[in-house]
Amino acid sequence: MKFYIGEALVGDGNEVAHIDLMIGSKDGPVGTAFANALSTQSEGHTNLLAVLAPNVAVKPSTVMITKVTLKGFKQVVQMFGPAQAAVAKAVADSVAEGVIPADQAEDLVCVCGVFIHPEADDDEKIYNYNYEAVKQSLANAMGGKPSAQEMIAQKDSAAHPFKGNF
Repeated sequence: MKFYIGEALVGDGNEVAHIDLMIGSKDGPVGTAFANALSTQSEGHTNLLAVLAPNVAVKPSTVMITKVTLKGFKQVVQMFGPAQAAVAKAVADSVAEGVIPADQAEDLVCVCGVFIHPEADDDEKIYNYNYEAVKQSLANAMGGKPSAQEMIAQKDSAAHPFKGNF
């Protein structure tokens, strides 16, 4: 059983991409989360498969889950358009580049949390930021990054961009 976790924040403004993902075996906890994400939909939280084009789903099969409630058709189109295209391309490129071993692509699944700000306007930034954030998240997950030692080394100097002024 394999279970990897990755995270990345890329970009700025309302188009900022913050990806949280799990990638792991179909027969493990990530597989269960994957099945639950596809079978448990609710208003404003429409989960979807990452596809390069209709009828061309990526491998490992990847389900995108919304990290915020989608409150209008504009956000839905951004999730099903530039965000979905970005996630799919990042997964496909990660397999092509060997970050995800191609011989494991059929045995793994990915659950990818995607943030779309309600006031995001620039679809190109949404695509570019989400593409890079998914690529970084997958590389972090598959590479065990950050390591415990890297995290400890940065625990007192790291600056969270949304922490506030306290």
